[in-house]
Amino acid sequence: MGVTIYTDGGADPNPGIGGWAAILRYKNREKVLTGNEPHTTNNRMELAAAIAALKALNEPSKVTLYTDSEYLRRGITEWIDNWIKKNWRTKNGKPVANEDLWRELSQLTQQHDIDWHWVRGHSGDPLNERVDVLARQARAEITPQVQISADTPRLYLRASCKGSPGTGGWGVVLEHKGETTQFSGSEPRTTNNRMEIRAAIEGLKKLPPGSDVQLVTTSDYLFQGATKWIDGWRRRNWQKRGGQTVANHDQWQELDRLMGHYNVEWVNAKGSSDDQPRGLQEASKLAVQATEMV
Repeated sequence: MGVTIYTDGGADPNPGIGGWAAILRYKNREKVLTGNEPHTTNNRMELAAAIAALKALNEPSKVTLYTDSEYLRRGITEWIDNWIKKNWRTKNGKPVANEDLWRELSQLTQQHDIDWHWVRGHSGDPLNERVDVLARQARAEITPQVQISADTPRLYLRASCKGSPGTGGWGVVLEHKGETTQFSGSEPRTTNNRMEIRAAIEGLKKLPPGSDVQLVTTSDYLFQGATKWIDGWRRRNWQKRGGQTVANHDQWQELDRLMGHYNVEWVNAKGSSDDQPRGLQEASKLAVQATEMV
């Protein structure tokens, strides 16, 4: 019997605050490893998790390693030999990204017999789901906490979709001065991302223009789009750098116009569902229920 390893890592935003985790199992024993860095990338955290796991082995071992990172699996099984032959250069002659970590991982792989497996993230594999939560928790340990004023209206936003495209729903919970109001809606043929944006739009519409407001979401797509990407999209007339039209540009334009009338603070609450505020949990139920109304 060999050692089974599950690894995961990520940064939020990317690049940004990162966390990684690994679970090692041998017979009836288990070891959990985690770590974090204040300035890093998704790919570096994926590599760091695998390196830490292999370093934890006390002797040459037969290893089965599971990762949801194609970058990690393909890098170590398909690309690395050519990188080494080309003195750590890509086909285009550019330096290999994360060369320091790839070198370290390459050396470690020489000490063990490793069978690398890719597993689709969030597909129901219990250990993949668990290591994902651990990596998020590691990142959260060094993520500055947002101080929320009790007087500031807070919109909790969630979405749900049966298929892509498919029947979609959104849910919003508004908390303000101890009172809670709930809203929801649905569309017959849409996507989860469109429903995430729609939740933000409909939530803002419930507040008077000029209001201070916090929007709380678990969607990286919505959070990154509203805080990082939207200014560039607007300057390029809702085109990506490559010239393609931004997906859901009609929704983003509507949200962009609305945000101009409010003092908005975004909060990324992505993480374990058990740790989510009650408002997010209620908004999630509303979104799911809305899909049943179509």
